[in-house]
Amino acid sequence: MTKRKKLITLLLALTTILCICMGTAYYLLLAPQFHPKKPVYIYIDKDDTADSVFHKLHTTASPGHLAGLYAIARLKGYDEHLHTGRYAVRPGDNAYHVFGRLSRGHQEPVNLVIGSVRTLDRLARNVGRQLMIDSADIARGLQDSAYWKEQGYTKESLPTLFIPNTYQVYWDMDAEGFFRRMIKEHNRFWNESRLSKADSLGMTPVEVATLASIVEEETNNAQEKPMVAGLYINRLHAGMPLQADPTIKFALQDFGLRRISNAHLGIDSPYNTYRYAGLPPGPIRIPSPAGIDAVLNYTKHNYLYMCAKEDLSGTHNFAANYAEHMRNARKYWNALNKRKIFQ
Repeated sequence: MTKRKKLITLLLALTTILCICMGTAYYLLLAPQFHPKKPVYIYIDKDDTADSVFHKLHTTASPGHLAGLYAIARLKGYDEHLHTGRYAVRPGDNAYHVFGRLSRGHQEPVNLVIGSVRTLDRLARNVGRQLMIDSADIARGLQDSAYWKEQGYTKESLPTLFIPNTYQVYWDMDAEGFFRRMIKEHNRFWNESRLSKADSLGMTPVEVATLASIVEEETNNAQEKPMVAGLYINRLHAGMPLQADPTIKFALQDFGLRRISNAHLGIDSPYNTYRYAGLPPGPIRIPSPAGIDAVLNYTKHNYLYMCAKEDLSGTHNFAANYAEHMRNARKYWNALNKRKIFQ
């Protein structure tokens, strides 16, 4: 074999090897390697390692060959540069793109649901179940009285900060970031229009939210909420005690009570609106936007009294005077007695 033929043979061999190497690299890095039926998500926590991340990919994302992913992860030192968060893997994704998301921290947001719950402890637990944050970290933040005093809140008024809604956030948000986001959303909700309506009532946003919480504990009927709000506003303007049964349940921390007795009314609590006139020091639940707007857009009427309807529908009979109210009350009491509901 001449030197020329040897050289050509060598070049052909090298070219073949190069093509095989390039084809293999293309297949392992750029060809589709993940085949879930729909987009799936892996969650990388603070205690994860590269091995645990790869295990999550194996169990969640229906991968093919991941040799390319392993190789680029070793080359880039991925084990030393993990990013926490929630990451998407889509049908047809290749190893290069998936590794790019993981190594750069390109997360997918999650929907964080803030509900209209009764206590901040429940709020902390709910948020802790949805995000990487430990609920204990949120609870500690909620108890930081010095920080919340700077923000204008007391322990009692702090629930008014939270506006129930669904927010897009990153799963690895920390407690400090969570509170900053809630402050931002609160300020966005209380826009110029709502602030103007609150001012026309002679009330602050905290006072509006506190009244809204009582309204929402009184009725689940959306159409009735502005009526109930109007009744309580009439009482506030008249200097009358609100005499709201839900505030007694809150004072007792007994939310299962269906019938308030005179014995319950004796509790010495600032939330006892039978004993103390005006609004309680804070809300008795985190009110919904609809409840707040029901107060801001309350129905104007002359009613001062209300009593649950005798059909136990959750709606109310309204009255402008005490005699009429007592007739309504007797119908309701008789309905409770008939059903043997005594507490």
